[in-house]
Amino acid sequence: MKKIASITLLLAISIGFVACNEKPAKKTEVSPIQKLVDQYAEFELTTDISKLTKNEKQMLPVLMEAADIMEELFWKDAIGDKAEFLGTLTDPAAVAYSKINYGPWDRLNDNLPFIDGFGVKPKGANFYPCDMTQEEFDAIPDEMKTDWYTKIERDESGELKVVPYHVVYKEQIKKAADLLLKASELAEDAGLKKYLELRSTALLTDDYLASDLAWMDMKTNTLDFVVGPIETYEDALYGYKASHSGQILVKDKVWSEKLSKFASLLPRLQEGLPVPAEYKAEKANANADMNVYDVIYYAGDCNAGSKNIAINLPNDPRVHAQKGSRKLQLKNAMKAKFDKILVPVSDLLMDESQRRNVTFDAFFENVMFHEVAHGLGIKYTLKDHESVRKALKDTYTSIEEGKADILGLYMITQMAEWGELDAGKLMDNYVTFMAGIFRSVRFGAASAHGKANMIRFYFFEEQGAFTRNAETGTYKVDFGKMKAAMNELGKQILIVQGDGDYEAAKQMIAERGFIREDLQKDLDRINSAGIPKDVVFKQGMNVLGL
Repeated sequence: MKKIASITLLLAISIGFVACNEKPAKKTEVSPIQKLVDQYAEFELTTDISKLTKNEKQMLPVLMEAADIMEELFWKDAIGDKAEFLGTLTDPAAVAYSKINYGPWDRLNDNLPFIDGFGVKPKGANFYPCDMTQEEFDAIPDEMKTDWYTKIERDESGELKVVPYHVVYKEQIKKAADLLLKASELAEDAGLKKYLELRSTALLTDDYLASDLAWMDMKTNTLDFVVGPIETYEDALYGYKASHSGQILVKDKVWSEKLSKFASLLPRLQEGLPVPAEYKAEKANANADMNVYDVIYYAGDCNAGSKNIAINLPNDPRVHAQKGSRKLQLKNAMKAKFDKILVPVSDLLMDESQRRNVTFDAFFENVMFHEVAHGLGIKYTLKDHESVRKALKDTYTSIEEGKADILGLYMITQMAEWGELDAGKLMDNYVTFMAGIFRSVRFGAASAHGKANMIRFYFFEEQGAFTRNAETGTYKVDFGKMKAAMNELGKQILIVQGDGDYEAAKQMIAERGFIREDLQKDLDRINSAGIPKDVVFKQGMNVLGL
């Protein structure tokens, strides 16, 4: 026994000697760009695939291939050739963050470059020549220069010309159109089949009206595919040019049924807007289509930087006039942001007594009625009957997102007062709305949603809608004052839109559309706590288990 004990002791001493003489492992330093990558929390996009038929499962890889073409085209919208740009990078973190941002500019930090050697991002992205002047653009005789589906290029003599997307990107567009036809042959739902066929034609012609109307007519589909040039956020120069995007969705029919009852209330809500009668004379369509989906694939514009968690489309006011719009809630993506971002932010910045008011149901309602609120208000200016989008130019997206945010909360308030929603939980909506400002304002001034939240934060502050405890650094909502501020800001935005007042819109953004020092300190606390700014997705057939 003594011999064994001695051997054990010698072995222990030997091991200890070796350990004491080993050089301590160097602490791995995380690079600045890797820290940026780490701002995004990873999330797997899945759904209950048992609800899909055999044909629908066979459609998925076809739709994903078409979405990947939109991904390629959005790189061209944003900066140019993806492979050429990424080929210049050697740092894996720089490559990863460039893929999140579709270029070297940080979408969550006012589009400032995060890679040395790059200047400020061109406001017109890659939709216009970077050396184009406003005078040159104004002098273009072609009326299609403001069309959503055209690009401005220089001809051989250096003169500006207008080129339709289906001409600029002929090869990619033809391939995507063929894939949509292939998917339509597998579609069992008549509405989805018709939409995919018409969308294929739309890609080839840049005339999206018929396919948009067909998309509105779809009622019984389980699969959905939002594809093509959709939103104009990327064009920060004029707000004219639509970016390429692709999202594959699977409908949650149980939740969708719960939302259908709210559509009939839209005309009444339009009539009650807090503005003079002439600013609410347009009719809201009572047949607005509200549905809940799980999103299983993001590509292109919708995947750039901060990810959308709801959809309100089409954007064409001609469709709104005929059929309204569809409001799609992306439940799985929404839950990811609530759990990974909003709850931790609330625990840090909201008053302890109101943290229980931050709920997923309230978050879901706030986001849902934000999308519904896009359909309220004004689409055409009162004086010239010009589209508000065109009249407000580059300010449109920020003002419109601000309108949707504030009128969404207004709608919830009205319906709670009418007994259509639980009035006892209305405080949840207000506190969750306030907490949501801190989540969204982190997207920065380069984001239309970021600007909208900054404007609202400072307007609420001026109106006393919340107080900040200097000792704890937490915020507390004053329900009455927040309600009054909500109505007043809604009124101001609707009047700016109805008047088509570009200068007033610019002033609204200039005065409040940026982060001041005190708010930045609180946002720095969020960053220091390691709370993600947004999410990045693992997606595809393998993730779905197919």
